Amino acid sequence: MSTPLNDPSALDDASATGSTATGSSALPPTGANRSVGDLVSSVSTDLSRLVRDEIKLAQVEVTEKAKKAGVGVGAFGAAGVLALYAVGVLLAAAVLGLATVLPGWLAALIVGVVVLVVAGVAALIGKKKVQEAAPPVPTRAVASVKTDVQEIKETIKR
Repeated sequence: MSTPLNDPSALDDASATGSTATGSSALPPTGANRSVGDLVSSVSTDLSRLVRDEIKLAQVEVTEKAKKAGVGVGAFGAAGVLALYAVGVLLAAAVLGLATVLPGWLAALIVGVVVLVVAGVAALIGKKKVQEAAPPVPTRAVASVKTDVQEIKETIKR
């Protein structure tokens, strides 16, 4: 013997009359029974929730990556400071090494001049690279956009 809950025809009869097997109000519209307004509202709600969830996911991902990048930048900065100190120690060692055969002031002068020459060469190379990079406009991207716009205009004319 089938009960009203197990009998599909009883369920159809109950939804058609606006009552359930227990005698309460109508079932919520599902599937084909839903109106266009309900479907649009549901899609709108779902889309809003999806966008919010995707934004939250992106924020979490960016935060995690920013933390890792921060640690990396900090470690890189520490390495730079330590390398600067190491260069200072090596320069002092060079001065002391030359001081064994030359007077101390002359050894320091020679090392200082060599360091200044190296710094001057690095400055000239840096200046050349900066001039090559100027102006800071993405010229290739601008040219590509102009080409795309031209193609679109030609397509519209046809």
